[in-house]
Amino acid sequence: MKNKHQVHNLIILDESGSMEMIKKTVIQGFNELVQTIRGTEKQFPDQEHLITLASFNGLGQKVHHFAEPVSKINELHEDSYNPDASTPLYDAIGFSINKLKTVLRDKYNVIVTILTDGEENASKEYSGEQIKKLIEDLKQKSWTFTYIGTDHDVNYSASAISINNTFVFEKNDDGLRRSFGRMGRVNYEVSNAINSNKDVADLDFSDNLDDNDKA
Repeated sequence: MKNKHQVHNLIILDESGSMEMIKKTVIQGFNELVQTIRGTEKQFPDQEHLITLASFNGLGQKVHHFAEPVSKINELHEDSYNPDASTPLYDAIGFSINKLKTVLRDKYNVIVTILTDGEENASKEYSGEQIKKLIEDLKQKSWTFTYIGTDHDVNYSASAISINNTFVFEKNDDGLRRSFGRMGRVNYEVSNAINSNKDVADLDFSDNLDDNDKA
């Protein structure tokens, strides 16, 4: 049987204390994103879509799903996502990426999405320079990075670690829903590019806002 092209969706989700006010919408948004990715997988039968969801705060990293086929993903519930403590963003990125790298096979693409409402303030294992180098190396391969944020200078924080694709959302239910909707559209565009034998590196997700994003 021919191996399908794997599309890994790595979502690095802020679980620091300041995310408490949008907790319910984060959970709902992730569950809806899973449904969206399932739909995309059906559109491209030569692809297998997998999800890794890692949340983080000053208490540590939490892996909710690890390289699980989207068809088998269970819903995220309120008892599994509990915002608290600080924002060790660099540690979360380094931990999640290096963990996922251990299971990748030959035919794959990785879509990395970082969603946070604050900038780095507590990492101990990784520096900004280490994360920047890691991301720059992976961007030369089959990895795509998007930084989605609010309540801080999103473009500055993203560019500091060599991420060009950014999206700033308003910290409310509507803004967060648009963010998860954006993740679904990025997944589709990458999948469509793979299906058309186009170079995913040429995609610019910072400029593909649709009317809903602009509203």
